Amino acid sequence: MCECASIVDQRLLLDRLRLQFGVTELPLRWLQSCLEGRTQFVKMGQHKSHSTEVDVGVPQGSVLGPLLFAVNCSPIADIIAHHGVQYHQYATTRSSILPCAPTTHPPGCQFSPSVPDVRQWYLQNGLQLNPDKSEALIVGTTNQLRAVASSVSSVSVAGVDLPVADEIKVLGVALDQRPSFHKHVSAVARSCNYHTQAIRHIRHLLTTELAQTLACSLILSRIDYCKMLCFTALQATASRKLQRAQNNAARIVLEAPGRSHVSPMLRTSHWLPVQQRIDYKVALLTFKVRSTSTPSYLRLLIQDREHGHNLRSTTTALRQLFTTTTFA
Repeated sequence: MCECASIVDQRLLLDRLRLQFGVTELPLRWLQSCLEGRTQFVKMGQHKSHSTEVDVGVPQGSVLGPLLFAVNCSPIADIIAHHGVQYHQYATTRSSILPCAPTTHPPGCQFSPSVPDVRQWYLQNGLQLNPDKSEALIVGTTNQLRAVASSVSSVSVAGVDLPVADEIKVLGVALDQRPSFHKHVSAVARSCNYHTQAIRHIRHLLTTELAQTLACSLILSRIDYCKMLCFTALQATASRKLQRAQNNAARIVLEAPGRSHVSPMLRTSHWLPVQQRIDYKVALLTFKVRSTSTPSYLRLLIQDREHGHNLRSTTTALRQLFTTTTFA
């Protein structure tokens, strides 16, 4: 996982939107008005600096910010693909995925040719790689990790040796070497329990509707975040941790005793249990991928299994909706 420091040239970004993405006329003028003419100042106590016009960067914390940054960095995809390296990118975070055999010395040798080209492109476009903020993680089975552990202790990126970590965090998700996601699930459960206790202290001051709103925003949002990523790891022990966190939140919201049966409370609050929330999200994502064929890397993993019976509804949307779908 590599981090980069960004200084986005607004004129270059607008030209890229126009020439590479076909954004013209009114939509382009909307984006131009969003980017240009912005000012900033520094205030400390009662003292305030003069306002200065900002001609670089995108609005921080905005919905368009990550999207515009991705547009600005879109040519990186061609550079990395030229070297045959798979990658995922969101805003300033780029994760490269490299297949590696335990006998390869060093295992990251395929990554090295792409780094100079990527680094050069960043420098030409006002960006800079931050190798000091980058991390390396070797993922494999227990036997594979045991074979690599004795020979690989670091990976060289942009002239900096990155130590191989046991765990890295990508966009708030803790990835380990297995990957089992147990550490991520435990961290989410601890965070949910912390906020549940915070709501418990002020529950007598809240209405049921307000308490439920707080629980949805502070607790259920954490349970739902990236749960698709580890749904296969949540079929047994790990899912019970999240379910207990949800159960505790439901009891606090409805002011129920600690050992009361929670299923009626979940129905009253219109909360699906954790495993059903995951199943619903998997089904919804599968339906969207099958309907739109995007993103393409997920569509390639889905194989449709048709049933042997020919029914009148075979060609209807309802039949297509209930077609069994499996991930390759």
